[in-house]
Order: sequence, then structure tokens, then C-alpha cells
Amino acid sequence: MAEREFAPGHIVMPEDDGMVAHLSGLQIPSISLNATDGSTVDLAEGGLTVVYVYPRISPAIGGTLEGWDAIPGARGCTSQSCTFRDHFIELKGVGVKRLFGLSTQSTDYQKEAVERLHLPFPLLSDDSLALSRALELPLFEVGGMTLIKRLTLIIENGRVEHVFYPVFTPERNALDVIAWLSSRKT
Repeated sequence: MAEREFAPGHIVMPEDDGMVAHLSGLQIPSISLNATDGSTVDLAEGGLTVVYVYPRISPAIGGTLEGWDAIPGARGCTSQSCTFRDHFIELKGVGVKRLFGLSTQSTDYQKEAVERLHLPFPLLSDDSLALSRALELPLFEVGGMTLIKRLTLIIENGRVEHVFYPVFTPERNALDVIAWLSSRKT
């Protein structure tokens, strides 16, 4: 991944490495993903859907992995989830029918995050990497785990309409999505 250093806090900022250029206009394959609300979700179905994809929400106790901040785009999964939570009503107001977070973490692991962060939407697990491999999402390895690089998909009736990548300021991502969806209406 191309990278450059971001001065405040010396966080490494990701640059667009072209790994998602193929996604715009792509029809999502029919793959069932387990959700934290006990349902299974097929992203190929449904109306306007936003899926923010994040590497890994850290546990409440134990914190982040060693060297996590040095990985371009890794830091900010919890703040990104909280911002989508905080702007949930606004997202619905611009037409979003379904909102999900997605990672390779297990559903059981994610359930704790949904409860702790009071998320009004489910998180999806791609722990089998079925969707990641089918869509050729950008992956990376750390601490024996395969994780997805941070990105956000806007899906309309099963087709990728827009991709936010890289997402460097996770806490702004929901606002960027709202702005993009609002501009689409005008």
C-alpha cells in the first residue's frame, strides 16, 4: 500500500493504491453474511445500502494490536462505527434503506461491539472471506488475521454505485457518505 506520514500523531495515511477501481458498477454476488442481529444478509438484495468496511474493532479490554497505528488506514474502526451511529437518522433521511458495518471478525466478537457502542444497525461478518474474495477486496495480514482495508460501498439494488477509498478520516466517513448521497439527489 502506498503511504505517507500524517504529522499529527505520526499516523501513516493510506493513498489510493487502485485496489478497488474494479468495484464501481459491479453487481454484488449473492452471498449470505451473518449479522449481529441474528439474521443473514445478502448485499445483492435490497434498496440503497451503505456498507462501511473496516479492518477490526478493538476489544473493550486489551486495546489494539502492537504496531496497529503504523498500518496505513488501520486506526479508527470504533470512531467510524460511532459516527455512523451518530448520523444514522441523517443517513435514513438521504434515502439509505440499509446500513451495515463489515469486517472479517466473527459475529460473536462483533456482538460485543454492537452492544458496547450502542449501534442501531447490525455488523456483518465475512470471517470466511467469501465476499472479500468474490469482490477482490483489498486484504492485509496482521497478527495472524486476514483483515480488509477500510472502504465504504454505496450499493443500489445490488450494484456498486460508489466506493470511498481510501478512507483516511474514519470519523468523517458518514458525513462524506451523506454529502455524496445528497449531491446525487440534486
